[in-house]
Amino acid sequence: MRFIVFGAGAIGGVVGARLHQSGREAVLIARGAHYEAIVRHGLRLESPDESVTLEIPAVAEPGAVAWREDDVVLLATKTQDTAGALGALVEVAPAAVPIVCLQNGVENERLALRLFRRVYGSLVMAPTAHLEPGLVLAYSTPLSGGIDIGRYPDGVDSLCDELAAALSQARFSSLARPRIMRWKYVKLLTNLGNVVEALCGTDADGDEELLARARDEGSACLRAAAIDFASDEEDAERRRDVLRLAPVAGRERGGGSTWQSLTRGAASIETDYLNGEIVLLGRLHGVPTPVNALLCELAREAVRRGARPGDVSPADVLARLG
Repeated sequence: MRFIVFGAGAIGGVVGARLHQSGREAVLIARGAHYEAIVRHGLRLESPDESVTLEIPAVAEPGAVAWREDDVVLLATKTQDTAGALGALVEVAPAAVPIVCLQNGVENERLALRLFRRVYGSLVMAPTAHLEPGLVLAYSTPLSGGIDIGRYPDGVDSLCDELAAALSQARFSSLARPRIMRWKYVKLLTNLGNVVEALCGTDADGDEELLARARDEGSACLRAAAIDFASDEEDAERRRDVLRLAPVAGRERGGGSTWQSLTRGAASIETDYLNGEIVLLGRLHGVPTPVNALLCELAREAVRRGARPGDVSPADVLARLG
């Protein structure tokens, strides 16, 4: 089995690096300055336990991969880039290639299933970071995190077991789960706070009310849509003993994926597929979602004006909500 990691940023880069370290074949698909840095200097992985440079094969597009029948795609782009990534893949990859979505949100698997028949969802619990070209950071030790795998829309098969075994050998806790989307939906509720962290900063005063209101809307929408999701207690139990955060090179972790995108000055962020998923469900099922709708609006404004984390206060957001 060879792993084609499409999107070698925080999650994809760390997963690809750990698989490579465990003796698995991996190819990274990266872009821009990050791709150039990997090709010229290797992928730098820093964790609480080590700082290493890894010579991992990297290409700039799926067409540059010499595809094989034993390839598995680990899709790790942000959701706003998924349609483009899948469109590039379907032109060159084997029709039966498995697509494993290592992404936040719940839209990626649905997009993939339009083009590929073997699609897998994953619950990713990995505090990672990517803020500069050629460098990825893993903040949990001794495990780099947890990644559970299941068929989409449900079920497990022999590949789930093989993937879980490979990830378990690569310093991740990994289980095959027959109802993987149930777990992804509870993570979606957690991810509703990503944009609050990105807009307001990691230590903003008063963000608890904003987070609670966004999540209350999310839970109401999932219930109205009759979508099953794991409980907070189940989620906490799964994460227990998996994540043990520690500084990397003396630095504490900053924020999550959306915070990192805004910090890097990315041209787009994933909010429309996290909070926007709740807005969509609310509109479909008649549930008001003013908090999540405003957060989506503020996220788009922040990208347009090149804002950085901390430019917005929770109090200002709450005041706009009335």
